[in-house]
Amino acid sequence: MVPRGSMTDPSVAISNLRDVPYFADDIADRVWRAWWEPRGFPLGHIAELVAGSLGDHHIPFAIVAHRGATFIGTASVIESDLDERPALRPWVAAVWVEPTFRGLGIGASIVRHAADAALATGVESVHLCSLPEKRAFYQRGGWQLDENDVGESRLDVFSMRRS
Repeated sequence: MVPRGSMTDPSVAISNLRDVPYFADDIADRVWRAWWEPRGFPLGHIAELVAGSLGDHHIPFAIVAHRGATFIGTASVIESDLDERPALRPWVAAVWVEPTFRGLGIGASIVRHAADAALATGVESVHLCSLPEKRAFYQRGGWQLDENDVGESRLDVFSMRRS
């Protein structure tokens, strides 16, 4: 099933990691290389966090875009993603699309699928933070900009509410 969003390639599936657990190592690797390796965190720590998405609880969970056994991208839903805003929960985080698949609407679809799945757990809103240069991408996807210039990284903070 293709979620709401702009992706139109029917050969790309979007699944919960619990249904395709063999992608856990791909997710850990990409998330670690993008955000955590530069800060000196070990890959094993991120692999443990990703493994937490395989449990039977509502949150955390991870969404995977794939074409058969080919990993394309991911987004996670986690309890908290911004130390400066501890009361905001849950968050869409760790959005990644393989470089060769960017620009095809896959990222927007993954993010929307993750947000819809988070909202389906009964929460009233879901949050997301990003660098300001990604602002237009998230606003096109239906995210409301709530704050900007937050924290040391000067992040934008967005929300999406249940309709």
